[in-house]
Amino acid sequence: MKSLTKSILATATIAFPLTSFPFSVERIDPPHWWTGMHDTSLQLQIHGTDIRNSDFYVDYPGVRIDSVVRLDGSPNWQFVYLDISSATKPGTMELKWKEGKKTVKQKYELRKRPVQKGAKGFSSADVLYLVMPDRFSDGNPDNNVVKTMRNRAEVNRDDPNMRHGGDITGLIRHIDYIDSLGVTAVWVNPVLENDMPGKGGSYHGYATTDYYRIDPRFGTNEEYSIMIDSLHNRGIKTVMDMIFNHSGIDHPWIEDKPSSDWINFPDNFHQTNYRLSTISDPYASDYDKSISVDGWFVKEMPDLNQRNPHLMKYLIQNSIWWIEESQIDGIRMDTYPYADANAMAKWIDAVMKEYPDFNIVGECWFGDVAGVARWQENAPLSTVEGLKSNLPTVMDFPLMIKSADLAPFKADTDPWNGLNKIYDHLALDYVYDDPLKVLRFLDNHDTERVIQHDIDSLQNWKQAITLLLTIPGIPQIYYGTELLMSGTREGGDGMIRKDMPGGFPGDKVNAFTREGRTSIQNEAFDYMSALNKWRKGSKAAATGKMKHFMPDNGLYLYERNSGDDSFIVVMNGRDKEIEIDMSRYAEIIPENMEYLDVITGETITLRPAGNETIKFSPRETRIMSPSRQAD
Repeated sequence: MKSLTKSILATATIAFPLTSFPFSVERIDPPHWWTGMHDTSLQLQIHGTDIRNSDFYVDYPGVRIDSVVRLDGSPNWQFVYLDISSATKPGTMELKWKEGKKTVKQKYELRKRPVQKGAKGFSSADVLYLVMPDRFSDGNPDNNVVKTMRNRAEVNRDDPNMRHGGDITGLIRHIDYIDSLGVTAVWVNPVLENDMPGKGGSYHGYATTDYYRIDPRFGTNEEYSIMIDSLHNRGIKTVMDMIFNHSGIDHPWIEDKPSSDWINFPDNFHQTNYRLSTISDPYASDYDKSISVDGWFVKEMPDLNQRNPHLMKYLIQNSIWWIEESQIDGIRMDTYPYADANAMAKWIDAVMKEYPDFNIVGECWFGDVAGVARWQENAPLSTVEGLKSNLPTVMDFPLMIKSADLAPFKADTDPWNGLNKIYDHLALDYVYDDPLKVLRFLDNHDTERVIQHDIDSLQNWKQAITLLLTIPGIPQIYYGTELLMSGTREGGDGMIRKDMPGGFPGDKVNAFTREGRTSIQNEAFDYMSALNKWRKGSKAAATGKMKHFMPDNGLYLYERNSGDDSFIVVMNGRDKEIEIDMSRYAEIIPENMEYLDVITGETITLRPAGNETIKFSPRETRIMSPSRQAD
């Protein structure tokens, strides 16, 4: 708080002429707060006509005014910093503003902290299921059009780049389906208000216009909390998608800026160069770095200046407010490296001090492992250029890139192809401080589907899913993957964000039910579900060390081991039967040891005494736990 206080004192000395116009208080953020927080400081952002110069007063036991900040932007903003002592009791404060003979009063609630059901974090023991609400299920068609919002177009499911009407109620209605898939956490794409006028109405949620309000086309704040509580009742966590790098251009901050430095490039639009390598490049020019980090993502998304301490305090409080208010368990931070690194490190530090079990994953979209690893906390590369990262978890974009169109699981073998690419990728895990805190995924809402064209066989798909769910790290599944949903960006991003069949009124097919799925979809769903449910009870899958063998004649074999729990994965990366001498694997596979296939229940002896040659059918995949020593 020391550096923030210095900045407050500096900005608080700015003098402004008093206005003769009447002032008002129209909004206070956050809308309420709690007593007993680890950080006793509370910033109130007050928005109202000509509020800046008014005098602020509060008289409540345990509450002290630290400072009142008047910035150099619009006169319609004032920032009040309060100290809420640990002895402060819950209750309703009366806030007062005076200017001349006029006084404005507002009630402000300090609540008792709720019993903590969330903030549990997520880990390599979990499997995340990524949902885009607009495309999952429309549970309440009445909120598809909200007349008070800028975009009042009807939903149009025939256009993949328009709103389709999915909402929180629809997600709640299908928690049974999510639970039956065996996942343990749901990452929900952004649900905060995106009051944007464009063609698609910002259906994806990445152009925030209100950081404290669920978009009414998705539902209400109360419904969001009900969803999280309903998931918690099933033992399923929730990860909230947040965006601090930018806001939507129709956020009140943009037209009515609180300060001259509230956003980057406030006078002339500069688009980012999307070259994140400039941040850690030892030879990068200051110009390229600035454009990379400070440039706007797109014209509709102005770049917020996290170096402004009042903006950053606002964003930090916003995260803590949602954790406390709705009991989320984790945060996925969008476009993480595009924001100011030092400010984001302070944000993580503040959140983790308040909630020590919490977890945050940052979207660090790099094509190489070193680029990703540089952002993980305590990784060997994490202090490049003196920028210390506190980010606990990073995303394995290089694995996604290698897995495009199931390529490694289709190609036949040679020393540099097929499953060898997976082996070589995992061999680089030494660059991470903790590979178990790497979010592994095959696709997500921003990438082409791992299945780019419809398939009629599951051999390649099963190998990809098996790998995802058995290697070290936190696996993430994109909704529809269990139904073999395919798609490329041809035709726009909407083509990789297709509707869940049966989630919308009038759908003729309901893939949420067994009867509505095809036989191959049921086979895929059952395989993933069985693997997820087995994984819940496996210490080795959650935290086990890994030992793998370089693919030989197409066979990729690895072990995960955690004390008394272990398993072995075997994949034939060839499209033909192979015959393998298993003596090569003697260091992890004893002779005559029986293994139980965790999916099929079959019993297999991998190294029969006297004849250690075994045949594997084309693209055969096995996950096997030791059963007993054979007679």
